[in-house]
Amino acid sequence: MIHEQAIIEAGAVIGKNTKIGPWTYIAKDVVIGDNCEISSHVVINGPTKIGNGNRIFQFASIGEDCQDLKYDGEPTELVIGDNNTFRESCTVHRGTIQDNSLTQIGSNNLFMAYTHIAHDCMVGSNCIMANNASIAGHVHVGDHAILGGMSGVHQFCHIGAHSFVAANALILKDVPPYVMASGQPAKPFGLNSEGMKRRGFDKSVILSIKRAYKEVYRKSLSVEEALANIAEQANEMPELKLFSDFIENSSRGIIR
Repeated sequence: MIHEQAIIEAGAVIGKNTKIGPWTYIAKDVVIGDNCEISSHVVINGPTKIGNGNRIFQFASIGEDCQDLKYDGEPTELVIGDNNTFRESCTVHRGTIQDNSLTQIGSNNLFMAYTHIAHDCMVGSNCIMANNASIAGHVHVGDHAILGGMSGVHQFCHIGAHSFVAANALILKDVPPYVMASGQPAKPFGLNSEGMKRRGFDKSVILSIKRAYKEVYRKSLSVEEALANIAEQANEMPELKLFSDFIENSSRGIIR
């Protein structure tokens, strides 16, 4: 299962039924779970923990030192969940001590070719980053979010769950859950209603989220006024509360 030309340092832990191709390098402080497939010419540095069932294609660089000029070799970490796919030439960097010393990725994500996940990013589960999409340091991405090809996210921005970022978009502020964003800089372009339908959202929930979106984006209200108008219903509906809480807690401000 492990090619004789793979380089695996003493101390690395490799799970059961994991395949490792030729000319791949795995550092000593790397832990890889069961049933993973790691192609040829992959570099995995650490400390890095990788769960079960992940696929890593050729020329990917996982768990490397970050590019932050403040980084001075501190022992930071990358933690990856289960059943993720990292396509060709993906780059994922470990965290910095300026944050939580951790970059973390959930499960069931697809990272297409040449995507980049910078230091201290927190990526949820069931997300898709299309070719050449990049997220800068300290970015948080919620579950089921989709980032289109060539899109870029500025450091410290948050991308809400179930949101959709269009190809070539430049994200300079937070994108609330369910919102579609496009442009340079990105602006809101309605709700990801199709995505919500595919994930089994009830029609009444989608309608309530649409009404809340209109309060925030269509009525020329301040953010505070809009949140006050939807507060009562949000307290009774978790899906809507996800939307209102995200906006209320945004530190960079939301796209508008």
